[in-house]
Amino acid sequence: MAPSDVPRPAKPPVVFDRDAEWEALVAFACDTRPGPGLGVVSGRLRQGKSFLLEALTGALDGFCFGAHQAARAESLHRLDDELALYTGESPAGHRAGWADTVDALLALGGRQPVLVVLDDFPELVRQSPELPSVIHNAYRRLRETGPNVRTRLLVCGSSLPVMHRLFSAASPLHELADLELTVGPLDFRRAAGFWGIDDPGLALLVHAVVGGSPAYRRYAGDRAPDGPGDFDAWVCATLLDPRSPLFLESHHLLQEETDHWDRALTHSVLSAIVSGCSTQGDIAERVGASLTDVSHCLSLLHANGLLRSEPDAFRPNLVRLRITEPLLAFEHAAVRHHGSALPRQDAAAVWHRARPVFETAVAEPHFAEICRTWATEFAGPAVFGGRPTAASHGALPGPAGREGPAAEAEVVVRGRADGRPEALLSVGAARWNEVMDLRHLEDLRHLVALLAGRGEDVARVRIACYSGAGFTPGLRAAEADGQVVLVGLDRLYREDQDP
Repeated sequence: MAPSDVPRPAKPPVVFDRDAEWEALVAFACDTRPGPGLGVVSGRLRQGKSFLLEALTGALDGFCFGAHQAARAESLHRLDDELALYTGESPAGHRAGWADTVDALLALGGRQPVLVVLDDFPELVRQSPELPSVIHNAYRRLRETGPNVRTRLLVCGSSLPVMHRLFSAASPLHELADLELTVGPLDFRRAAGFWGIDDPGLALLVHAVVGGSPAYRRYAGDRAPDGPGDFDAWVCATLLDPRSPLFLESHHLLQEETDHWDRALTHSVLSAIVSGCSTQGDIAERVGASLTDVSHCLSLLHANGLLRSEPDAFRPNLVRLRITEPLLAFEHAAVRHHGSALPRQDAAAVWHRARPVFETAVAEPHFAEICRTWATEFAGPAVFGGRPTAASHGALPGPAGREGPAAEAEVVVRGRADGRPEALLSVGAARWNEVMDLRHLEDLRHLVALLAGRGEDVARVRIACYSGAGFTPGLRAAEADGQVVLVGLDRLYREDQDP
């Protein structure tokens, strides 16, 4: 939509970050162009979508209706009552269908734009499958005959499969949408600021547990660890305390996200993934389920944004599965097998047994994931000699009959260099709890030699070492000679992009 000359409200102090999202929403809501506007806000649960839209509605004196699980008639009646309270008029009486209600909502905006929000839109569609068609018909009619209507309707939802179906390119509503905004988790740097954590090692540990979902700070009683020495006590008091909202959050999350499908199998599949299974066959064998059921479960997790598939950096046909919600990985790797003991045993004793598994199965791979994110989103072109566009794990197969890869790198960076969009820019090893030395540099040089033997162009490759524990003087000297790029925790969390 065209830019607006209506004064735009500043983002309230209670809204952390989300500057780009706020600007996009305000630009949509304040646009004065004649005709109704339609915007779509989507994203997984717990990302602060409703909080953001409530702040926007309050700043613009708009109307916001949040759907509940209810029968169709109850939702219509409640919306009518709230609309009457907003307009100061007497209730219009119980409307039998959505057509009149949508017309009443769209009539709110006249000479000036008025913001209207329908939150948890998928729930309304579940109750009233005809609602998308009603909205589509109303918009087509008003855009042809009602140019003085300036209502800006935002529909918001967390059910990603439903939102995709309703607003994909093949949907009639897609062509009417003026704004399509996704609200995702805070990245690892912003998450550290949100939790008020200055120590980068502690920030990474907390992110490995709760990720960048803003709601989890409230679920933790608005308490962050006081320092690195408080992390274990914080875990025990928040995630391992049956009285804490975070204790059963992973179960609630799967229940809400996967729409009550076979949750027992879903938990087992997630446990298999964090244990190292990456193919459907491996997972099916591990959990004792059919390939059909496992495939359906994986598709459901993918569709809801809880799982993603990543091709290997050197063998694209090899796909690794990664859980996108850290809390689910934490639960299924470190806590699930000890959960039954928590109501009977001291949380500190349970965590003492689970902590080693957390370090190897959660913190270590999460550190590597953070390093890949840094490489693509924070490292400037000077770091790798080109513009990074992708970073992934890469492994070369070993000789026939020998288990395990011949060589691998946790952070393989590709990007645009000298006009080549997929140039290999860097190969790197990531170690969370290990001080890295010249041995790691030699291992990576061996990998580069193997890649060259396979026909990969390695002329521009820069070797990188990523460590959460530091580097030996010898490796620091190699960095000074330009032989290796070193990335520690301070550099990961530093604001400037280049050293």
